[in-house]
Amino acid sequence: MGKIICIANQKGGVGKTTTAINLATAIAAVDKRTLLIDLDPQGNASTGLGVESTERDKTIYEVLISGLNTKDAIVRTNIPKLEIITSTIDLAAAEVELYEFNSKETILKSNLSSIIKDYDFIIIDCPPSLGLLTINALTAAHSVIIPLQCEFFALEGLAYLTNTINLIKKSLNPTLHVEGILLTMMDRRNNLSVLVEKDVRNTFKNLVYQTVIPRNIKLSEAPSHGKPALIYDIRCVGSAAYIMLAKEVLNNNKTNDNEIKDEQRKKSAG
Repeated sequence: MGKIICIANQKGGVGKTTTAINLATAIAAVDKRTLLIDLDPQGNASTGLGVESTERDKTIYEVLISGLNTKDAIVRTNIPKLEIITSTIDLAAAEVELYEFNSKETILKSNLSSIIKDYDFIIIDCPPSLGLLTINALTAAHSVIIPLQCEFFALEGLAYLTNTINLIKKSLNPTLHVEGILLTMMDRRNNLSVLVEKDVRNTFKNLVYQTVIPRNIKLSEAPSHGKPALIYDIRCVGSAAYIMLAKEVLNNNKTNDNEIKDEQRKKSAG
């Protein structure tokens, strides 16, 4: 059974899509079957993996609204073990159209149930809002990674998101948890960035990944070439950081899997 992780923050420009693309690539690189779902109407994750807009005739919009079989929307990428469900600007209409459905918060979860066994990891790139698309992602996911830009208002925005996560846990997805908080766009020459990192680590302790994503020109350039940074320039510091992040994510999930198995063995023995 695959692990579903959504990348969420209602604030734009914090590195959600960059994180989704490069984390998915790094996980696929270690032979894990990985699916990236582009749930942002801007379609930047699709572009960043080299899927042209003319090639997106079956997207996540059709899955959510038109009843398209989820498997029919899956597109192979040039990266072994990594597949994607793309999006286009049509997805923006889904925010309104979903309100007509009785199970409007759980449609994505229902559609993923038929494919979750086919993957080790499913990564969902959320839009920069807390609307129905993000609510669907949080309801479908096992956990959420929160990219947090090292800037002055970072913690203020995080409070809104964590409140939403808690509401989702109470009403729709009781097992949802924060996988980790990822500090992005770090510039250690900037005293404010260093202070924000210290503040976040003091507040959230072990929830904050040891890996920090630096400001890096190669991370910014890669999407315009339709490639993850790990393919565009594996040697850049941004790529190295996402490789380290993938190791943390995989190690954390390996630990969690072992804990679950130990608990199951105890119950069987009892």
